[in-house]
Amino acid sequence: MKKIFVTLVSLLAVTSSFAGGRGDDPTLTKVMIDRFETRTTGGSDPFVIEAQGWIGKDLHKLWIKADVEKVGGDTEDSELQFLYSRAIAPFWDFQVGWRTDIRPKPDRNWLAIGFQGLAPYFFEIDAAAFIGENGQTAFRLEAEYEMLFTQRLILTPEVEMNFYGKNDRARETGSGLADAEYGLRLRYEIRREFAPYIGVNWSKKYGNTADYVSDAGGDTSDAQFVVGFRSWF
Repeated sequence: MKKIFVTLVSLLAVTSSFAGGRGDDPTLTKVMIDRFETRTTGGSDPFVIEAQGWIGKDLHKLWIKADVEKVGGDTEDSELQFLYSRAIAPFWDFQVGWRTDIRPKPDRNWLAIGFQGLAPYFFEIDAAAFIGENGQTAFRLEAEYEMLFTQRLILTPEVEMNFYGKNDRARETGSGLADAEYGLRLRYEIRREFAPYIGVNWSKKYGNTADYVSDAGGDTSDAQFVVGFRSWF
């Protein structure tokens, strides 16, 4: 499945070569650090980075998405996605590529197929289906909405839900709705490219996932106070 990444890079290179002669379609790049934060909990405080970036033309891009969580200096969760993205409508991209879950062990690799864009009423949506190497399937839905108090002070409600097609006890994930995160972050844009924020984040496990986590002595829900910043360049 790692061959997918090589295929995506090759496809982007071919696409760029066709568009390279057009001065009105230059190669562009963007890096977005959505979350760079520490979370205060009853135990060890986790440190979280969620970032994504792309390079490409107006219609065709290569996306990289990364989610990392560290606790006490150790990486507990780590996920990478390498995606080919094609604009299919104003504010909407179709994406296909490879997702790898590096932590926790054992690692898992998936074919990723999804859509990312701006829904009616300005909801930002990232929805993707995943097909694993051993018949595993998953679906993820992320949504957020920006409420502007002023041009610089912005409140953002967020939700992320993960669903799985079958149980995976080795990674403590069960079939159906496995987990969800609900967040509320208030940021102040010192500049458009840099905004510190504070907020709250609540995570909860469901169904068989909650049972696996409980059996391992973990918590099935956790409310956290967060402090961090958001940036792009």
